[in-house]
Amino acid sequence: MKPHADLPIRESSQVGEARRMALRLAAAHELSEEVCGRIALVVTELGNNLVRHAQAGRLLMACTATGHGVDFEVISLDSGPGMQDVNQCLLDGFSTGTTPGTGFGAVRRLSTDFSVFSKVDSGTVILSRIRVSEPGSNTPRLGSVNSDFVHAGICLCAPGEVVSGDAWDIRFEDGQASLIVADGLGHGPEAAAAAQAALAVFRDARGSPSVILERAHPLMRQTRGAAVSISTLDLKTNTVVAAGAGNVAGRIISGLSDRSLLSQHGTLGLKVRTLQDATYAWPEHALLVMHSDGLQTRWKLDGVGGLLRCDPAVIAGWLIRDHTRGSDDVTVVVVKRA
Repeated sequence: MKPHADLPIRESSQVGEARRMALRLAAAHELSEEVCGRIALVVTELGNNLVRHAQAGRLLMACTATGHGVDFEVISLDSGPGMQDVNQCLLDGFSTGTTPGTGFGAVRRLSTDFSVFSKVDSGTVILSRIRVSEPGSNTPRLGSVNSDFVHAGICLCAPGEVVSGDAWDIRFEDGQASLIVADGLGHGPEAAAAAQAALAVFRDARGSPSVILERAHPLMRQTRGAAVSISTLDLKTNTVVAAGAGNVAGRIISGLSDRSLLSQHGTLGLKVRTLQDATYAWPEHALLVMHSDGLQTRWKLDGVGGLLRCDPAVIAGWLIRDHTRGSDDVTVVVVKRA
């Protein structure tokens, strides 16, 4: 999963820069002219909204080949006044300013997936995702590849870097979702190489999280090492089985409970203690959040209960907006039942 582009939007010229970046991402995946037009409109509308109403607004963008098509994703983050009634703001003709009031409604219509969370005096996060069945196609691909789980991840490079030392991946098999998050020591290309080495083992190996990590450890000795955690969510047993080495954090959150996943001290590829699996209950409405140490560990979602019902990308965006340390790569991945 490639890092998201992170673009601050504070004045009108930056909206044009964001639109051009979005079209470059789309062109790299050979998306059709019609799809590129939709992407340009969505990015422009969200960017203009940030200029008019937001404080410290930014757009996060990524275009990803999934093996079942291509997904373009843009996430709008702001710390502005928020919306008192999101549904009213989505109606054509509603505007708090002098515009025609068609922006949000247009973004929703142009999107395959659309999700928004806003809280008065706390800001807004908006997701627009455009899925197509294959490069060059205008055919939308409805829904995610897996019907049992929904997930999303945001990965951002450290300031001044063009590659991220973090990486993540997920796979689905027989009612299970297995998720890995790796954080290479430091940042830059060598950290990225260490994280990708962990992902390479994950993609080929099978077994419990601790078994896969034990297999990866000697194979990563030629790298600078990485903090790595793997979690397997099981729909049949309603459990999460997890193991980790280092400071990749995991939490199971339901709105009623908040439980952290344990991780061993050490660094995969350098030195680790004996790795062990731990099993946790996975309540019906709970979601799993895993993140690198680019995100502060003592975050809370108190007072934003409705956020947990949103698309996982909105949840990840809210956490990144409020709790990023700002000096390192950061990755946040959210998984929940479909």
